[in-house]
Amino acid sequence: MRMYDLIEKKRDGRALLAEEISYMVEGYVQGSIPDYQMAAMLMAIYWRGMTDEELAALTDRMAHSGDTVDLSEIPGVKVDKHSTGGVGDKTTLIACPIAAACGVKIAKMSGRGLGHTGGTVDKLESIPGYRTSLDRREFLETVKKCGISVIGQSGNLAPADKKMYALRDVTATVESIPLIAASIMSKKLAAGSDCILLDVKTGSGAFMKTPKEAAQLAEKMIAIGRHAGKRVAALITDMDIPLGNCIGNALEVWEAVKTLRGKGPQDLTSLCLELAAQMIRLAGEDSLEICRKKAGEALKSGEALKTLQSMITAQGGDRRVTEMEQMPKAPFMREVKALESGYITHMDTHQCGMAACVLGAGREKKEDRIDPLAGIVLRKKTGDQVEKGDILAVLYTSREETLAAAENRFRAAVVIGGERKERKPLILARVDRETTWYQGEK
Repeated sequence: MRMYDLIEKKRDGRALLAEEISYMVEGYVQGSIPDYQMAAMLMAIYWRGMTDEELAALTDRMAHSGDTVDLSEIPGVKVDKHSTGGVGDKTTLIACPIAAACGVKIAKMSGRGLGHTGGTVDKLESIPGYRTSLDRREFLETVKKCGISVIGQSGNLAPADKKMYALRDVTATVESIPLIAASIMSKKLAAGSDCILLDVKTGSGAFMKTPKEAAQLAEKMIAIGRHAGKRVAALITDMDIPLGNCIGNALEVWEAVKTLRGKGPQDLTSLCLELAAQMIRLAGEDSLEICRKKAGEALKSGEALKTLQSMITAQGGDRRVTEMEQMPKAPFMREVKALESGYITHMDTHQCGMAACVLGAGREKKEDRIDPLAGIVLRKKTGDQVEKGDILAVLYTSREETLAAAENRFRAAVVIGGERKERKPLILARVDRETTWYQGEK
């Protein structure tokens, strides 16, 4: 078998066999297949796509290219949740404790942020003492004790994905739905949960810009999961506006806690309750309405907050962060005020996220350091009326010199016009085997 022949085969639009895909992935990880040949294959896949059978085989080999996690000693059904990334997306810190408080076991490995999207690990590491790196035994014991543990991706999990993603990043092949699906699902399958809920974002702050693209990605990932014997579902959710009011790591932890107290923003609260209900449904046989009721009761009773507190304590974090009445504040701040009256007709969510990065809340390169206190608190969002001089947002940072550039970037992201624009529905569709559209453009 030769890589040359496989490249030619895919270039000509023919499907690769499972054994050919296995040869390709294993050879690339081991170093016998060079970057230039794999780059050619990735470009062929970019243009020719992959069948569901090819995609399942590719994802399986990527998932088994390194370590896998065995969760079998944890009693009950284990459910994982994955978001494709956005701005202000702190749903893991809310939806997962709600689901865990309802008896769902969550052993979750999360990533760090890069670019405009925030990372759950970065948010958790803004909690003093919280350890995102646990050995296998402590990870499993935390799930058994608390019902949930969220740690960083560790060990040699899906090394084929790491190598292939780095190559895609420099060969203009990132924007390929099959390759995105394989990248995400290879890590999810290696992480060992029984069920996977996908939150696929769409809009100006998301990788998938249209609901149709988001649904296509969701359907591919669900097909992969089902082929691997997992129960998988997805929600298509709007990321054309930042989620909640806080952008930035410690700020988002505070807002998550506020939401678990029943005092969070309506958009964030409603989405997290629906995500939790979907996770509960994947884990059992109850109707969605019963699952929604369970999620609501866990939030209202305070059991979800207690679950988060239990996990924070078990992983060495200072639980006093869950008792703060005031948000954590960086030493420098600036109010961004409206220069005209009208209505906010659009927020470029990607640029809002990049403004937070300028302040220090995110990283543009993997080695960049995060300022846990940096970020943005939104006072106005799309659809809101503003008067000249109203505060649109407050910027926070530990580096005063970043404020001017961040303000300019944020102002460029916000459009004020003469007519009110209605906000889109937050949840556009649910994807199981097929896409069920609720509202909005398809």
